[in-house]
Order: sequence, then structure tokens, then C-alpha cells
Amino acid sequence: MSIKVENLTYIYNPNTPFETKALDDINMEIETGEFIGLIGHTGSGKSTLVQHLNGLIKPTSGKIIINGIDITEKTVKLSDIRRRVGLVFQYPEHQLFEETVYKDIAFGPRNLGLSEAEIDERIREAMELVKLPFDELKDRSPFELSGGQKRRVAIAGVFAMKPEILILDEPTSGLDPKTRDEVLEEIKTLHDRYKNTIILVSHSMEDVAKLVSRIIVMHGNKIILSGTPREVFREVEALESIGLGVPQISYLIRALKEKNINLKEDIFTVEEAKEEILKWLRSRENV
Repeated sequence: MSIKVENLTYIYNPNTPFETKALDDINMEIETGEFIGLIGHTGSGKSTLVQHLNGLIKPTSGKIIINGIDITEKTVKLSDIRRRVGLVFQYPEHQLFEETVYKDIAFGPRNLGLSEAEIDERIREAMELVKLPFDELKDRSPFELSGGQKRRVAIAGVFAMKPEILILDEPTSGLDPKTRDEVLEEIKTLHDRYKNTIILVSHSMEDVAKLVSRIIVMHGNKIILSGTPREVFREVEALESIGLGVPQISYLIRALKEKNINLKEDIFTVEEAKEEILKWLRSRENV
């Protein structure tokens, strides 16, 4: 499913002393199957923007067109849109409520009116995607699980809906580094398997550098940059001017170049850096 946003503006508490413009004339297009990274500091408008994309927030002005349908129109059934546009909030485990893991993950698919056989299949598939052992955990209370397992149950509940667009708002917040990397890998596996449209909201330059196909940068409630990770991370000065920067590995590469170690400049992942440094070391052996 594609997304098109036209002249989107959103104002909190309009016509009051507390009036605040949270989004300012946003225009963007996302093609079917793209994996987008949405980055920016807290308060830049990221979360407000993504909550518009499945109708949780109604814009003050502008249009949101999902697969050719303007969801701001009064005749549109937002329940139909939300079945196709899944949103994982920050700390989604706070939304767990059922007595077993199985029932919690089943809640969304059951509301789609699916058969019990289809629901069971979706639960098994979602748990496999997030690496939760079905037989071991299906009858456990989600509230007895570890923090990382709770997060996985919550994400599995959205995966089980099989949304055509999946929006993840800081899905790894508060997780330890190992669990964080595992969750991100599971999201990548989902995209590789189903080629759905994914929007990953993140503060981490490292995460978006290795996962996404395009980055959208927000600042001051506007979109200020958009492009591939390589294109966006070349704009070091622009990113640093708004307090962001580039992945830490890029700063290491720049420091090595200052020591007259001849490496490519546009390196943004550890894997790229490893390959380039090994290439340089091999060239030194032949000198």
C-alpha cells in the first residue's frame, strides 16, 4: 500500500493560549513496499505524523491518501483502514490485557472475523517471527514474561493482523542491546518475507542505516531531508545543526582518514567499515 500526504498541518489546542503547531505543511510520498526510517528529535512531530496515517488523529488541514483513498473524508470507515495500517506504539507491552499470550495475540485477528483455524495459523506464524516458542508460552500470562518477551507478544499481536502498512514508533525503546538487535532483525525478516510497507520511527542513526531503504528527517515539525541512507548521511553538517549527526562508525572512518588511512568516506554501517578496513589492510600487505 502506498501513502501520500498533502499539505498536512496539525494544531494542538487551537484557539486557546496553549495553541501549538505540531505539524507544519507536511508533504511526502511512500511507495508500496518501501522500508522508511523516520528520524528526528523528541518534539519534531514524528509520532504525531504517524498517528495520522491510520486515522488516530484527524488533521487540522490537508490530506492523507492511503492506496488512493483519502482517509480524511467523512465517508471513509477508519476501522477498515486500521485493519490494513498497523501501528506499534512506544512501549506496546503496556497495552497487553488478556489472560494468556495466545488470547492477546488472537485479539486483533479475531476482530477481523477470521475462522479459528486461520487465527491459530496467524498466531503461530507471528510467534515464530518474533522468536517466541508457541508450545511453551501460548498458555502463559503475558504479565509473567520478561520485558523483552512482553514487547515481542505486543508486536506479534500487530504482526498477526498482517497489515499492509506497518508503523513502528520507537519499537526498541528501553530494551537491552541484545534484545533490541533481535527485535530489529525480526522486523527486517517480516519485511523480507512479505514486502509490506514499513515505517520505523527511531532516534538511532545506526538502526536506520542498516535497515531502511529511505530516510525522512523531521525538525521543527517539518520534513527537512529525504533520501537514501547514503544521501542523507552525507549531509553531516545539516544533521549536526539540528542535533542529530550520523552513525558512530562514520565518525570513526573520518578519524581514520585524518590519520592518512585511505578509506571511502560514505560508510555508515559496521559491515561496510569492516569490508573497507580489511581491503585497506590487504593493500598494505602488498606494498
